[in-house]
Amino acid sequence: MESRFNQYRIMWVLVFFDLPTETKKEQKIYAKFRKGLLDDGFAMFQFSIYLRHCASQENAEVHIRRVKQLLPEKGHVGILCITDKQFGRMELFYGRKEKALAAPSQQLELF
Repeated sequence: MESRFNQYRIMWVLVFFDLPTETKKEQKIYAKFRKGLLDDGFAMFQFSIYLRHCASQENAEVHIRRVKQLLPEKGHVGILCITDKQFGRMELFYGRKEKALAAPSQQLELF
């Protein structure tokens, strides 16, 4: 039997977005979208890139549906789902100095 948690089953959902913020109304829409991501357990990876650790593809699909419900009228939003194995191969740099990937926080999931 396949382990319930392995590097190929655990998923990461990344949300990339570029929303207009020129008017007060657009700023409010931006803030609402960002808050919705945070409320759903996403964390900021970089400005306008948020990510979430999910225990399975099925769990990732739930959170992808939630992001789609938050989509604003204007702007660009991309959603990418990758395995934990793929995420672990990412190379991160601050300037020319390499930075190790932080271990994902343990999340309690209730079914």
